[in-house]
Amino acid sequence: MANPLDTDAGSELFGSYEAEFKLVQADLTQKLDQIPELNGEPRKAAISAAERALEEADELLGQMRLEKQNIPSTARPKINQRFRNLETDVDGYKRKLRLLAEDRAALFGSRYTDDPSATPSDLQLEQRQQLLSGTDRLDRSTQRLRSSQALANETEAIGASTLADLHGQRERITHTGQVLYESEGYVDRSVKTLRGMARRMATNRVITIAIITVLVILIFAVIYSKFR
Repeated sequence: MANPLDTDAGSELFGSYEAEFKLVQADLTQKLDQIPELNGEPRKAAISAAERALEEADELLGQMRLEKQNIPSTARPKINQRFRNLETDVDGYKRKLRLLAEDRAALFGSRYTDDPSATPSDLQLEQRQQLLSGTDRLDRSTQRLRSSQALANETEAIGASTLADLHGQRERITHTGQVLYESEGYVDRSVKTLRGMARRMATNRVITIAIITVLVILIFAVIYSKFR
């Protein structure tokens, strides 16, 4: 049975995650490029969409981090370099998004003010925006937890399958050892049988030679008695 953690399968799965990451990366780059042109609610919606894309990129990096451990050591340096490049890209996106999100004047548009004498309605609006932002972050955290749980379940299933394979291989090795032990016993008995046959053949040969010798002596004795 093939091992689920086969290195070739690990390399192929890493490439699949990397291709998916490239798609997410292109979408994220497009969203980040659009944010500076927006204000108010459209800007906030674009920032939220970029945050979701960034979280998806983070999740793909986590999956790639796990899969690259299953890649042969000869190919791992190149894979590690590609992975570090992707991590660097994600860090750059995070910094850029943080700067865009901190531009509160662009985020809230004409409703934003640094004036301490701001009206209660403006303060309530800001509190409402903060509450909505917190709720959105909570939802994203919940989704990340679910994805992590799904990944943990998948890893557990792979581990269980691997243990089952190892158990089966152990049973086959044990059975093979028993067969070899029994075969060794058969060989020992065969060797003993052959040695017994060799001894009997040697004994029969000695007996045959003795009989022939006695017959020759008797013949000479008869001939001698006739000519005496």
